Amino acid sequence: MIKKTFEKKKAIVLRRKGKTYSEILSVVPVAKSTLALWLHDVHLAQYQYQRITEKKLLSAERGGVAKREARITKSEQILNSAILDIGTLSKRELFLIGTALYWAEGSKQKEHNVSQPMVFGNSDPNMIQFFLYWLETLGIKKNDIRYSLYIHTSGDYKRAVHFWSQVVQQPVSVFEKRVYFKKGNPKTERKNVGEKYYGLLRVTIKKSTDLNRKISGWVRGIGENCA
Repeated sequence: MIKKTFEKKKAIVLRRKGKTYSEILSVVPVAKSTLALWLHDVHLAQYQYQRITEKKLLSAERGGVAKREARITKSEQILNSAILDIGTLSKRELFLIGTALYWAEGSKQKEHNVSQPMVFGNSDPNMIQFFLYWLETLGIKKNDIRYSLYIHTSGDYKRAVHFWSQVVQQPVSVFEKRVYFKKGNPKTERKNVGEKYYGLLRVTIKKSTDLNRKISGWVRGIGENCA
């Protein structure tokens, strides 16, 4: 009982000095609920309340940083583990991935347009690079590939052209007269702006109508395997 009384007085003295609950609990080993009961009627000066508030904010900020770092670490671990899941891809696997990719993002043969050449567009540089590799495995020559840039007027097209020229390893001159601007709705709050916005790159393959027809067959073959 004497010990409890001593601890209570000590806690009250520390509180009147503007100490936080955490600081007091580090030297007065009692339950937080007990401490709250002891300090219920202890009034502090304004500057003491301010100090306690600042300490809480700093503590919350440190906690937020720690949680963010933990999320980043966890994300990196998951990413690295997932990369190992893929391993080395066979030629057939690469062929099927490229076919499925074109199925999702490429131009299709249609009843009203049976002479549609191959056209593929995306804003992801990794996807563009994979598609170009896939074209190479199909025997498509670089001279038969044409590039066009589609970008909103809010974007920096010159910077985008230099970016894509490095991605596809072609000189900037290949984009001459092939930059097309898209006018956005001024009322729309666009997300595709800023330093990492490079527009959409469209890849067109010359004399590829027959190959596009063949891809339609490959796609149908994949679909029939799932039926």
